[in-house]
Amino acid sequence: MRAAVVSRYGPPEHLELVDVPAPEPRAGEVLVRVAAVAVTSGDARMRAGRFPRGFGLLARLAIGLRGPRRRILGIAIAGTVESVGSGVVDFSPGDPVAGMTGSRLGGYAELVAVSAATLVPIPAGVTPPDAAGVLFGGTTALYFLRDRARIKAGDSVLVNGASGAVGASAVQLAKHFGAEVTAVTSERNAALVRRLGADHVVDYAQTPVQALPSRYDIVFDAVGNLSRTDGRALLNPDGSLILAVASLADTVLAREPVIAGPAPERADDVAFLLQLAADGELDPLTKVVGGLAAVVEAHRRVDSGRKVGNLVVLPGA
Repeated sequence: MRAAVVSRYGPPEHLELVDVPAPEPRAGEVLVRVAAVAVTSGDARMRAGRFPRGFGLLARLAIGLRGPRRRILGIAIAGTVESVGSGVVDFSPGDPVAGMTGSRLGGYAELVAVSAATLVPIPAGVTPPDAAGVLFGGTTALYFLRDRARIKAGDSVLVNGASGAVGASAVQLAKHFGAEVTAVTSERNAALVRRLGADHVVDYAQTPVQALPSRYDIVFDAVGNLSRTDGRALLNPDGSLILAVASLADTVLAREPVIAGPAPERADDVAFLLQLAADGELDPLTKVVGGLAAVVEAHRRVDSGRKVGNLVVLPGA
């Protein structure tokens, strides 16, 4: 099968399209023919060996010193079931499915073996690119807002970095839960975040987020440019500060009201998000870049820092 692999850390051009052996599903696994895979900021960090401040050495010890041990990146996939391993009863060949591949990665390929427990059926009306696109940012925003900050109707929420994969999902999910949302983004994306539901928009070029005079029940930093001190200064009493891209120090020292750390990959969350997309309540903001060979261009766009929403490539195209 064809796959995009990265042998050593570096620029997007280190991704190479090669032939590799097709995986075989083990017990409890499903072999998925990948129709669409998201290209995320997490993928780009892993490809480049560029990690949040303080995580460099630890990440390289865990992932690989000179390059990723898992040479095929990609975690958010959608496609059809090709075959199933022993013990799998919930899926059959031909079923449309989506899910996260976890630490095994492997999504930048025509076929990937995934634990059946992480997959969910794709609802009618949701395309594979949209299904793959919504997962990375959606699961992150959902976990931090609903499960950690315990968002409720009437909360005031500030989303810093509101047009990216995580931020755009955070804006929409906060509105879904009944919050009043202020979105921080560039002027060129102001109309977009208003369409997503933002009640107020701040152009960071005109007003740095640290200088905002208002106070909020939840501050969601999806960019990584808010310190604990600056973020807490934007909170109401009993508010919560979410640092979705936190340094090692911020992660280790995170105590209420600061929330940081990894978001889990749960099938129930994926099903929830896909149903919102099917119901028209969550726009995946998906941009298809091309076939598998376009993964290099997709990584260039992520590295530019100007990506809007979610980028997807189609390994079967």
